[in-house]
Amino acid sequence: MKSIGFLPLRKGSKGIPGKNKKKLLGRPLFCWVLGEAIASTLDSIYVYTDDDDIISFCKREYHWTDKVQTVKRSEASATDTASTEMGMQEFVKGLDASFDILCLLQATSPFTTAIYINACIDKVSNDENYDSALTVVNTHRFTWNADGTPKNYDVFNRPRRQDFDGLLIENGACYVTTSKAFRKSGNRISGNIATVQMPEDSLTEIDTLTDWKIVEELLASRLKTNKGASRISHLILDVDGVFTDGCIYYGSEGELMKKFDMRDGMGLEIIRQHNVEVMVMTSEDSQIVASRMKKLKIKDVFLGVKDKYSLLSRIATDRGISFSEMAYIGDDVNDLANICAVGWSLTPANATMPIKNHADIILQNNSAEGAIREACDFIFKYNNRYE
Repeated sequence: MKSIGFLPLRKGSKGIPGKNKKKLLGRPLFCWVLGEAIASTLDSIYVYTDDDDIISFCKREYHWTDKVQTVKRSEASATDTASTEMGMQEFVKGLDASFDILCLLQATSPFTTAIYINACIDKVSNDENYDSALTVVNTHRFTWNADGTPKNYDVFNRPRRQDFDGLLIENGACYVTTSKAFRKSGNRISGNIATVQMPEDSLTEIDTLTDWKIVEELLASRLKTNKGASRISHLILDVDGVFTDGCIYYGSEGELMKKFDMRDGMGLEIIRQHNVEVMVMTSEDSQIVASRMKKLKIKDVFLGVKDKYSLLSRIATDRGISFSEMAYIGDDVNDLANICAVGWSLTPANATMPIKNHADIILQNNSAEGAIREACDFIFKYNNRYE
């Protein structure tokens, strides 16, 4: 059965201006869901948006997969008053390709993972009893009516948490429906509906800046919780503010020079001799950087990367390694997700405070002043325990 994902994104947002593109833990908000959708069993994911910047971003950042498609949505379906169902109906009506399963995903639910997307799809595709499915959270909260009467418990016989089944609450993350059911009802879910439970923290959706701060801390905690101890087999480095001092020298013809530290190159050579692969990823697309990495004989150099976590995940999948086998050195907010996720994260002494707050190790040396060499010495000593 062919399953397609539908990710609607509006350019306008009154609560948090530019919300979908705003960086959450260093990544544009919508990338958290899109990355998981790519990793799921969905055959294609359609990003449906009126934002040309998002369309360009997707074409540039996700060129490596044929799963991601972008479709320009109409102005009428992108207003504050337009419903999600209106966008879905408009999209399906204009879609040339056929499909069996339609999966609605929402960028404001960044806790969505491929596991739960697949679970919803499986409920519908593998069980003839269900026409649609949605994600929910089981919460053990007591609810009340406006007239002061309890909805779900007896005030004179308050149940203990372990004896209370709780309530299933829609968390707005993932909705799956068959093509037949959607064409008949025009709704995201209809017919016989199945539920898939997600963790309770996924109940927090992003509607306000307060929600944003809460979700960012929860995401960072989730990534850190998954850290494991393993021999470091890969070292991944940012460039500006890590290899260099963060300064760029410009002339009339553009970028002229960057400052590098020779000791860093020696440190990288030493750990490569001890079977640690070195990789570089940077958001800049600099010929100076390309030339320096060629001089250092670093083959895996990724330039112009805006979604670094997506690339890191792809590297892990393609090479069959876990995040626990990786060390990462970064210095600014676009490195945050990677800093939180890898087995060991390190940052120069002159890095930005958000990175220092999350890195495992704050190095004693500044960038372009031996920070990378110091990190290499740590990795060499750390790996000795696995020899």
